[in-house]
Amino acid sequence: MATNAKGTTGAPPGRPAVLDQAHVGDIRGALGTIRQGDVGARRGLSAKVKTLVAIVGPGLIVMVGDNDAGAFGTYTQAGQNYGTALLWTLLVLVPVLYVNQEMVVRLGAVTGVGHARLILERFGRFWGAFSVIDLFLLNALTIITEFIGISLGLSFLGLPKAPGVLLSAAVVILAASTGSFRRFEQVCLVLVAGSLLLVPIVVMAHPPLGQIGRDFVIPGIPGGGAELSTVMLLIIAIVGTTVAPWQLFFQQSYIIDKRITPRFIRYEKVDLWIGIVIVIIGAAAMMAFSTAAFAGQPGFGHFTDAGGVAAGLSSYVNKAAGVLFALALIDASIIGASAVGLSTAYAIGDVFGLRHSLHRSPRQAIGFYAIFTGLLLVAAVIVIIPGSPLGLLTEGVQTLAGVLLPSATVFLLLLCNDREVLGPWVNGRKLNIFTAAVIALLVMLSLVLTASVVFPGLPGDAILGILGGGTVLAILAGVFLALYRRLHPAAVTTGATPHDREQRATWRMRPLTLLARPKLSAGRRVGLMVLRAYLVLAVGMVVVRVVQLAVAH
Repeated sequence: MATNAKGTTGAPPGRPAVLDQAHVGDIRGALGTIRQGDVGARRGLSAKVKTLVAIVGPGLIVMVGDNDAGAFGTYTQAGQNYGTALLWTLLVLVPVLYVNQEMVVRLGAVTGVGHARLILERFGRFWGAFSVIDLFLLNALTIITEFIGISLGLSFLGLPKAPGVLLSAAVVILAASTGSFRRFEQVCLVLVAGSLLLVPIVVMAHPPLGQIGRDFVIPGIPGGGAELSTVMLLIIAIVGTTVAPWQLFFQQSYIIDKRITPRFIRYEKVDLWIGIVIVIIGAAAMMAFSTAAFAGQPGFGHFTDAGGVAAGLSSYVNKAAGVLFALALIDASIIGASAVGLSTAYAIGDVFGLRHSLHRSPRQAIGFYAIFTGLLLVAAVIVIIPGSPLGLLTEGVQTLAGVLLPSATVFLLLLCNDREVLGPWVNGRKLNIFTAAVIALLVMLSLVLTASVVFPGLPGDAILGILGGGTVLAILAGVFLALYRRLHPAAVTTGATPHDREQRATWRMRPLTLLARPKLSAGRRVGLMVLRAYLVLAVGMVVVRVVQLAVAH
């Protein structure tokens, strides 16, 4: 055990808390290798670029995977129904995306332990079980929506749906089952490149560039009156499809599987920024060319699904635009299914102590690959069964994701302030304030989304009332915490203590069995109890409503 000058205790180099020994060794990325013992300084641009190229992957994959089938539907719906008026939401979400995933980057590189296992060990069996069960159910439904996207793309291209969906599932399973992490990442980066098929469609559609520039930076709510409720729910859908719970679990575990250590966190942050830029470009492109294609046409304001968008591009722009969109939809759905499926297999492997690494062959990690394969095959079969309520499943996924996202962010924030877990890498005060504000916003959006599902036709005034009341409560809570800090300075942790770069680069979390149990304040205990009650109530209400709709269907 090593103790630094500031008294922060961590594992000595070479003794991390990883749960699968395949997570220790050389970094074997798609585009380069970094040896395990390579601790030399990167001097000069060439050395830094080579290191970045080897590290690139986790941030790119998690971000581009987020522009999946559900995102294609949500962003094109915004463009087809409201033009570019909601582009500003993408710019607002950039800091939220970065802050959430940057915290996950630190957790993965410093701890060597997946997100679900950390929640289980630090907050008990209820929250550990809840995190795995809700992730499993939500991810299973999300994978179904990915295969719905594949089926829509195949239908537009005139290809048979059932063989195409099953072939896509087989491709994903085979790509992940080679026993080579590098080979899987290479396949994923090819799919990432495929996401750029959206860019030529923008060129073909000739969207109004000046209007795009204005709508990116000037917020506005299109429509009004009776339409306000619909627009607000669409904005919430954009938030839900851009910031999803599976991203947290996937990137943390994937960073661990890639064997990225604290020494290379700065490079992984660059990888994350590259991914964010690509995902924002893709989302903006879909809003822009949907606007240009449908403006002044009968289909404007009458979104159906991504297949309808492909048909509209083919009719109003040209055939090539429709084909490129269908191919991009299939590409995005495949990478989304891969990432979402892996996030589930990683989490279950972490919690139950199964071998869970892409460095292992299926024979060496049979449970890990069985979970991954089973999820994909079941989802693919459901999609090709005639009469399956696919639209209802898609709506259920978006709603549950919105309901569960605040809880995922709460535990992310708590873990990133746990000194036993992150030591000198814990959050600073400014980051905590920003993340707390994000959580407050997500809770309000979650309440609106739950209310809108349980009470269809929720008026816009009610939505604004929820958001306004929530904002007032959040401000009052912030004022109370600020006063508490001033009156009880000794009871407040102030974030990470100063450390030199070398100390931070070598600090790793000790094995979980050696960590002191976290001491939750009375306020945090009450908060977690309220969160538990809300989640049980909200998820129950949503499930009941979905079942009612399914029976009616």
